[in-house]
Amino acid sequence: MTEGPRRRDAAATRQALLDAATALFAERGYDRTTVRDIATRAGVNQALLFRYFGSKEALFAEATAGHGLRDTEPGLLVAEMLEHLLAPVGSERRDQVLTALLRTLGTDDEAAKIRRRLTAGYVDTLATLTDEPHAALRAELVLAWVFGISFMRGVAATPPLADADPELVRDLVLPAARVLLEKIASR
Repeated sequence: MTEGPRRRDAAATRQALLDAATALFAERGYDRTTVRDIATRAGVNQALLFRYFGSKEALFAEATAGHGLRDTEPGLLVAEMLEHLLAPVGSERRDQVLTALLRTLGTDDEAAKIRRRLTAGYVDTLATLTDEPHAALRAELVLAWVFGISFMRGVAATPPLADADPELVRDLVLPAARVLLEKIASR
């Protein structure tokens, strides 16, 4: 029995490219992920990436715009970010988009511009969680702390943080973060 030609499915191909790109950006960062790597992981020709997205930058923008935390209630955002960033690599709970954004730190290219725009969105959302002066600064401090925790745990892998139970980390961080943003929910 011979298989016929593979049936074309533009939506499935586009989604496969998005999924592959998101995973690779989270694993390697933007700079170390190539168009060829993305296409190979998606099982398609790299020309299709350009057909559906136009560029690697546009694919990164779309991959990072469609993550699950953008619809999170503001009061729960810090807890959700911690849960996603502290989840084991490969876990369904691990937010690959946040990880990809973290891996663009220190770059000065199109991906960094996208990261700055998304980070500004987080800061704007978190700033609504305080009635105190300097709301944006308070929000950015909390965001920097959360990203720093993720970096120290996942990249630097420093004990005891790297070995700590994610729930314990969350339970220690949330009350401290409430000093800056008093409307952060307990969960």
